[in-house]
Amino acid sequence: MSKSLPLVECCAPVTKEPMTAEQAEGVAPMLKALADPVRLRLLSLVAAHEDGEACVCNLNDAFDLSQPTISHHLKVMHEAGLLDREKRGTWVYYAVRRDALADLAALLGGAA
Repeated sequence: MSKSLPLVECCAPVTKEPMTAEQAEGVAPMLKALADPVRLRLLSLVAAHEDGEACVCNLNDAFDLSQPTISHHLKVMHEAGLLDREKRGTWVYYAVRRDALADLAALLGGAA
């Protein structure tokens, strides 16, 4: 089951008012997950994949990494609330949580 991190509901854009320590603790796992270049690429590949979802078997060729390493990165992003996942037989399919990305965009959006 995916976590749902309430970003916008708890926080105004960072340029409008300071975040509390508790709010920062809630948002940091998503930002930390996105700070890794492999994860950022994986997120982009999943989002751009046909039907907006992909399994590890669809992503392996884009990296010079083992399947378990790619699975680990996907798991980290799932636990951070960035991806949903659904098991189908022996495969796990991932889809980007667009609401989570929208929340992050709104949180950072005031930085013009």
